[in-house]
Amino acid sequence: MRAVEFHEYGGPEVLKVVDAEVPEPGPGQVTIDAAYTGVNFADLKARSEGYRVSALPFRPGLEVSGRVRAVGAGVEGLRPGQDVVALVGSGAYAEVVAADAVTVFPLPVGLDLRTAAALPTVLPTAHALLHEVGRLSAGETVLVHGAAGGVGTVAGQLARAAGAGAVYGVASSRDKADYALRHGYDEVFTADTFDADVRRATGGRGVDLVLDPVGGETLRRGLDALAVFGRLVSFGNASGAEPWQVGQPELYAQGRSVAGFSVLNLAQSAPGALRSLAERAFRTAVDGTVRLPVTAEFPLADAAEAHRLMGGRASTGKLLLRTAG
Repeated sequence: MRAVEFHEYGGPEVLKVVDAEVPEPGPGQVTIDAAYTGVNFADLKARSEGYRVSALPFRPGLEVSGRVRAVGAGVEGLRPGQDVVALVGSGAYAEVVAADAVTVFPLPVGLDLRTAAALPTVLPTAHALLHEVGRLSAGETVLVHGAAGGVGTVAGQLARAAGAGAVYGVASSRDKADYALRHGYDEVFTADTFDADVRRATGGRGVDLVLDPVGGETLRRGLDALAVFGRLVSFGNASGAEPWQVGQPELYAQGRSVAGFSVLNLAQSAPGALRSLAERAFRTAVDGTVRLPVTAEFPLADAAEAHRLMGGRASTGKLLLRTAG
């Protein structure tokens, strides 16, 4: 089978198409004949920085849709020939993907394999950020960094559906801002002035919930943009800044709180909770609450081009690799 791997860290050019052995499912696993694979920023960080890479060579890819090829011992509820979508720790840039059955889901009714490939990381993440972790209540205000990205596109729609009083976004360009405004946002700010813009838009009050995948100084400024009793949820460190600590001086005075979320860490530490979260989140795609626009699609062999597009920070929505056909 064909797969895409890197044998050294670097730019998109280190991604190479290789011939690899077809995996066999171990106990509790299935193998999937891939149709589509999602491209995520975590894949770029793995390739360039070694994020979540245990050893080289490494095959990136966190989510895949396709058809069950084979089922390992002890697996129930899945069968060969069944259309599915899966979250995996790595390895989805391939024609055949091995996945733990606990994070493999039957294709949601009414969705096709192309749309479903955009589900596993983005939709549970956005749902958890707003509901399970962020605990958004109707009438509250939300600020989402990366509003035009995959998670941001969904978060804007979910916040609107939850009855948020106002949904604000942050984007890096006017084109991205225009895109985000079509997906649930009331206003979209630029990164360099978002904190001042929040104060202006809220009459100095601040927002109730900030969702931050950037980290570093952006996270610090987001904390200052919170209203009294506001919450900030960190779900990434795209800035690459050193981790920082927050304590009593920043939180006590106005009852603010900081939380974090990673869908990959939840899959490792509490796969049952991840499965329940994903099933709740997937229903919002089935019932039409959210749309998951796929804005670019590349053949598997052109994975480097997908990385270049995403790495150039010009992409919006979700990017996919087409594996079958």
